[in-house]
Amino acid sequence: MAKKEKTFRPQARIPRGFRDRFGAEIAAEREMLAAITRVYEAYGFDPLETPAFEYTDALGKFLPDVDRPNQGVFSLQDDDEQWMSLRYDLTAPLARFVAQNYDGLAKPFRRYAVGPVWRNEKPGPGRFRQFTQCDADTVGAPAPNADVECISMLAEALEAAGISRGDYQIRLNDRNVLTGLLESIGVDEDQDAEKKLRVLRAMDKFDRLGMEGVRLLLGKGRKDESGDYTEGAQLPDNEIERVLAFMSATAETNAETCSRLSDLIGGSAAGAIGVETLAEIAAQLAALGLDESRAKIDLSVIRGLEYYTGPVFEAELMFSVEDEKGRPVRFGSVASGGRYDGLVKRFKGVEVPAVGISVGVSRLLAALELKKAAGAEASGPVVVLALEEGQMASYQAMAGELRAAGLRAEVYLGGSGMRAQMKYADKRMAPVAVIQGEDERAKGEVTIKDLILGAELSKEIEDNAEWREAQPAQFSVPRGELVDAVKKTLARKR
Repeated sequence: MAKKEKTFRPQARIPRGFRDRFGAEIAAEREMLAAITRVYEAYGFDPLETPAFEYTDALGKFLPDVDRPNQGVFSLQDDDEQWMSLRYDLTAPLARFVAQNYDGLAKPFRRYAVGPVWRNEKPGPGRFRQFTQCDADTVGAPAPNADVECISMLAEALEAAGISRGDYQIRLNDRNVLTGLLESIGVDEDQDAEKKLRVLRAMDKFDRLGMEGVRLLLGKGRKDESGDYTEGAQLPDNEIERVLAFMSATAETNAETCSRLSDLIGGSAAGAIGVETLAEIAAQLAALGLDESRAKIDLSVIRGLEYYTGPVFEAELMFSVEDEKGRPVRFGSVASGGRYDGLVKRFKGVEVPAVGISVGVSRLLAALELKKAAGAEASGPVVVLALEEGQMASYQAMAGELRAAGLRAEVYLGGSGMRAQMKYADKRMAPVAVIQGEDERAKGEVTIKDLILGAELSKEIEDNAEWREAQPAQFSVPRGELVDAVKKTLARKR
């Protein structure tokens, strides 16, 4: 007897580090992005959409090793044997677009972009290999005026997205200020690259480890609670104290911070430029109504300064909330940006000034959801039950009237009975079910069932008899009053 061959069926699974999204999460993100991009457009920025793939050599600092084309990015070879990679961010495609179309673009060139990006990195909790970015950049405008506009626009975008004034702060620093500090402690950025990185990494841990932890990392090194030892920057004591003085120079007012910086690093040419730029940005922001409560110079902002060439800023959420298990959650930075004047230089050989911002869509959306700032709990559409096979046109007409009134509505199309249809409405998170069987149709009525109220009351009613007598979440109205009745029922949810 011949052996029966097994039919191959692929396993239904999703690649590691990726996720499916559905329904309310996507709707909430779409609404938030619409609010942010309306602000971008109000400032005169135009949308730009670039391909998911770019030639790998166009990705700049994310260019993989020659022998490891997938290191950091997802890559493949085209049929002409050229390597292409999924975009790592939205900035590298912008650089390529500007260089390719430079002569025909109005300069400064202002664009915003929204879309997914991909990173071939180890995934972890809340860290995915595909996520959405929402950027706005100005190319061809020097500091500080374009930087001020970016910061002001970011503040408006956060508030448009649902973050209340007082619940966020945009923190500012400048790459030239850091260069001035390194020069003052005798660290040559070109010749002492490893030492520079150790200093930067130590300073970047200020928020987490505090002054003493940074002191150890600037010196011989630090052993953490697990026993792991991190080699320090090996600075002498006087240079450590100078770095710590820099970290402590953030004052209550931006003007006082700039004054302290002048005393610390004013002797450096780069440092003087950084201080002057920060002072001008702070003065312009104050004139626009952004005082220290919304935009403040903070010298503990270190991350990104290796990449940026001038001012750098990040927006931090100031509130904390609790997750579903009652644990405190602090979201920290939800947007960042800065000046990177080497943006187009790789392609054209000349420096083109540029500054931009990028909103962390997933983190901002998570914060809005936990704080209930994104609105009431999402609900599904009104579901019109289909109880009589020959009345489908009538049911579709009901749903059409509800949609014409601005409500989400659908007709059940599954072909099952009433019990299954009600279960379907529950799974769809429908707030209301519309019912018209033979009896209701004979009377010229429809029954409105408030599913949310019904679910709440079912927790309190102890037996079926009591439920049948009360029927508090269900009522009938003339067919012509369908839309008004559904609207009134939904209004009670707000």
